[in-house]
Amino acid sequence: MTRTALIVEDTPMAITPLEVALAGIANLETMVVADGRKAIDYLEGDFGANVCAVLTDLNMPILDGFELIAHLRSLKKFSSLPVLVLSGCTENGAAKRSLDLGANAFFAKPYSPVEVRRKLEELLRA
Repeated sequence: MTRTALIVEDTPMAITPLEVALAGIANLETMVVADGRKAIDYLEGDFGANVCAVLTDLNMPILDGFELIAHLRSLKKFSSLPVLVLSGCTENGAAKRSLDLGANAFFAKPYSPVEVRRKLEELLRA
């Protein structure tokens, strides 16, 4: 069965390296949305049940990554969904705040796509 990693990112240049790295995970496809509101709509829609993880930026329009994490963790059906933060926002305790809200990992941009893939594989095995 194919699973989906939902990438929430509004910068097109940041998407391709991540998609390439994740392509090496068996039975995993990616879906990309540009903001947290679209991520919630996707997760709560017809295809949301296939989502096995969310990889999100923090700085996005409409609904940012912090709000997305808080929303996901407030709902029982998404409370254990792995969430990885990939962000250029490293000041003001962004990593700590992300983890305190319930993210499973924080990667500062520029991050290693290979390291992100390894962490995702670890979370999917758990």
